[in-house]
Amino acid sequence: MNTDPDAGSGHTLSIGRLSGPLVWLGRRAHVWASVLALCGVALLSLQEPGFTVGLRNAVFDAYQRLRPRSAQDAPVRIVDIDEESLARIGQWPWPRTQLAALVEALHRLGAAVVVLDILLAEADRMSPVRLAPPTGDAPGSRPPAPAMDHDVVLAQAMALGRVVTGFALVDVGSTALPALKAGFAWVGDADPVGLPRAPSAVGTLPELERAAAGNGALSISLSAGGVIRHLPLLLRVGERIYPSLFAEALRVAQGGDTYVVRVSPVDRTVTDLRIGAFDIPTDASGQLWLYASEPATQRYIPVWKVLAGEVAPEAVAGTIVLIGSTARGLQDVHQTPLGDDVPGVEFHAQALEQTIREDFLRRPAWSKAAEIVFLLGVGALVLAAGGLAGPTWTAVAAALAIVGGFAASWVAFVEAGLLLDPLFAGLAVVVVYFVFSLLRHLQTERKQRWIRKAFASYISPKLVSQLVENPGQLQLGGERRELTFLFTDLEGFTPLVEQNPPSVVVPALNAYLDGMIRIAFLHDGTVDKIIGDAVHVMFGAPVADPAHAQRSVACALDLDRFAREFAAGMQAEGLPFGRTRIGINSGNAIVGNFGGELRFDYTAHGDAINTAARLEGANRYLGTHICVSERVKDLCPGFVGRPAGTLVLKGKTEPIATYEPQTDAEAASALTRAYLAAFALMEAGEPDAEAAFALIVARWPEDPLARFHLDRLRAGESGSTIVLAGK
Repeated sequence: MNTDPDAGSGHTLSIGRLSGPLVWLGRRAHVWASVLALCGVALLSLQEPGFTVGLRNAVFDAYQRLRPRSAQDAPVRIVDIDEESLARIGQWPWPRTQLAALVEALHRLGAAVVVLDILLAEADRMSPVRLAPPTGDAPGSRPPAPAMDHDVVLAQAMALGRVVTGFALVDVGSTALPALKAGFAWVGDADPVGLPRAPSAVGTLPELERAAAGNGALSISLSAGGVIRHLPLLLRVGERIYPSLFAEALRVAQGGDTYVVRVSPVDRTVTDLRIGAFDIPTDASGQLWLYASEPATQRYIPVWKVLAGEVAPEAVAGTIVLIGSTARGLQDVHQTPLGDDVPGVEFHAQALEQTIREDFLRRPAWSKAAEIVFLLGVGALVLAAGGLAGPTWTAVAAALAIVGGFAASWVAFVEAGLLLDPLFAGLAVVVVYFVFSLLRHLQTERKQRWIRKAFASYISPKLVSQLVENPGQLQLGGERRELTFLFTDLEGFTPLVEQNPPSVVVPALNAYLDGMIRIAFLHDGTVDKIIGDAVHVMFGAPVADPAHAQRSVACALDLDRFAREFAAGMQAEGLPFGRTRIGINSGNAIVGNFGGELRFDYTAHGDAINTAARLEGANRYLGTHICVSERVKDLCPGFVGRPAGTLVLKGKTEPIATYEPQTDAEAASALTRAYLAAFALMEAGEPDAEAAFALIVARWPEDPLARFHLDRLRAGESGSTIVLAGK
């Protein structure tokens, strides 16, 4: 049985009589509108409005929270100006001689490079050279010794090893620019676009800059919400390109003097930066995607311990040492994608650590194109599901597409460190599903009048007359009474539809259904439903009829006769039309108008209906064309037929005796007499039953019911009770 109405049930065939390109377009307006909506989402994805970037970043932050980078023991240390160091040494700012002592101590411990995450833009006001009052030269006196300059002392300490200083970006223009300590080698355009920029900068004191081996930007970029997701590798001050602090730290630590910058020839944006042995992928703004880890306490060494000589050389030797602060009031606190509030120096440390471990996150240039292709693909999938399946499966397809998009994005993140945006694909699915479903619903509403007209020929004339005479029956409600239900099904309908063109199948199916319905009406049956090739008929409603069971059996015999003749005619014409199976059962059911105020059906509900449907399916096992329940037999005085067996139907626990109705001629035949005798032996459990059925099959091989019982007995079964595993 095929329950798809478009496959040829006749429900939609009258609508199919429409023709012409305008009608064709009108019937597919929901498809074209959905395609346009899908293209609109794709264009929106290309534009990347600000709110979508924020949502995308939130998704990427969630990925990092679910799978943060593992903090590893990289050669990076933070010498921390913490609360205890301030308590021991004194309040900030310290004399530059104190910083000089700290730098010298770190050099002695073997630090590869010392990075000052501190802006030293002004001279030390506590330096003696600035505190000593001017004096005149007395006659005959010796000239005074020059006063100590703390900044010179710090510069001398810095010159003993490799130190990186920093500068801060400012919006106020200035004629002075920071010192640039390295060169750039360009692979592609030497003037890339998209780098973070500022009009000017406030740099470290010139004498300190001259003593430093490197000089980089202290600033870190802030994205929406105060969460730091990127750290700049390169940036512009005015029209000049500079490295960041952590980039300079990595360069100086390796003893390099040049950055190798690769620029895309397509859009002139930086794609990656090579610093010594490390090739760092960047976004279009020349920034590193931060792959955050939880702050690692083993990276931090208090300043006071270094100055007190309580730090072992192996804790510092060969490492990049960042001098920064976690003390309240000094630290510049920001939030990582993990939601942790950490000082700015922690970001530089984590950027160095993930670079040294080559644990990068990437959002390559092709990611946007891949996302749009995926967006169009999942949108088309939902659109196809909407055209081929019902709303439930369309919703399932939409849900699976959204889940699949997020799953693919997550796998790309976990396995390759790729940041692919699943949000626009999900948005495309939602928009396509909403537009498609809404317009499909509106079209359905518009076609209701036409559909009602198309189905009018399938509604019992008695029901129509009853409703015309008693319009009050249109109210919702029902009553319980005993009815008889008849189900038919056409074997091999699905292959018939799939293997033959509609021009052949549709007329044949229409003719078949027309003949079946006419016979049902002739016996005062009410056609409850037509699903594909199947016809559901009830007897005894809406007009009560005490002979409902008798009418159903007579109807079944006529339907069987018509179906056999019709199938033979189709087969003679080369169309492999299958046999029709019929199941009948009587029982109590609630019959009436069910639904809502806007849409309801006159139908019946109850277990008796399900049993009738199961009996129709039982024919497939028994080999019969018609199978009726014992209750139907009991309600038919003078019932003519033979027992088929006591069946335990699928989904049931109680057995039900079943029968095959026959004509008077069939009931009087020698075959039926022999069958009844063999059945009695089988029912009594007599061993001679098998031989009796074997004789019947040998003489009447065309009797499938006898063959069924013979096969059962030969398989070791006995009695007439049969448990059916299928419907």
